Amino acid sequence: MKLNIACPATGAQKLIEIDDERKLRCVYDKRISQEIEGEELGEEFKGYIFRISGGNDKQGFPMKQGVMMAKRTRLLLNKDSSCYRPRRKGERKRKSVRGCIVSSEIAALALVVVKIGEQDIPGLTDVTVDNRLGPKRANNIRRLFNLSKEDDVRKYVIKRTFTNKAGKEITKSPKIQRLITPRVVQRKRRRAALAKRTQEKHRLEEQAYEKLYQQRMKEAKERRASEASKRRSRQRSKQSTSGQK
Repeated sequence: MKLNIACPATGAQKLIEIDDERKLRCVYDKRISQEIEGEELGEEFKGYIFRISGGNDKQGFPMKQGVMMAKRTRLLLNKDSSCYRPRRKGERKRKSVRGCIVSSEIAALALVVVKIGEQDIPGLTDVTVDNRLGPKRANNIRRLFNLSKEDDVRKYVIKRTFTNKAGKEITKSPKIQRLITPRVVQRKRRRAALAKRTQEKHRLEEQAYEKLYQQRMKEAKERRASEASKRRSRQRSKQSTSGQK
């Protein structure tokens, strides 16, 4: 079985292959997120504590957290499920996954160092791997370098220099997110002014509509009153003519 051990403290990882079944007995019947003693895997891991974070079986199917079995099964997965990436919106698919319990069918097991032991592991705890990329968000950069709001964040962004295929050195830096610049403030003021003008325009249009509505209602009321008076006058004239006859 291959053990892919990662050390978050140093950022390094190392692949170790163990063929001795007696050493692997401590891993069998363990579940994902459970911890194991490093001394059971070998004397070189004395004092270490590892946490199981995942794995793959001999056919390449991944272990899935929450599936309480050691064998393989088929599950209907959606976009919120692990071990599946939908290609279309709303797509679901039935896929084969391995349960979260470690068995002899597991070919590669992922471990995370929880506690570092007495002696260093070559290539894992005696080296330090720097992060290739730095923070992008302005507040995260300020937190990293302990800056105040008056300091210019653009001077402290982490850049990286590399040589491209043509042999030319190129320097790249991330685009700072949520950076407050005079242009951003100006655009914010412009949006606020546009919103204020739009509200004022809607208010004037509403007043004009209300005034026109009241005028039309008054005209309709006067028209109905005139028509009613005409009907009453016609009825009175008819009654007077019939009385004379």
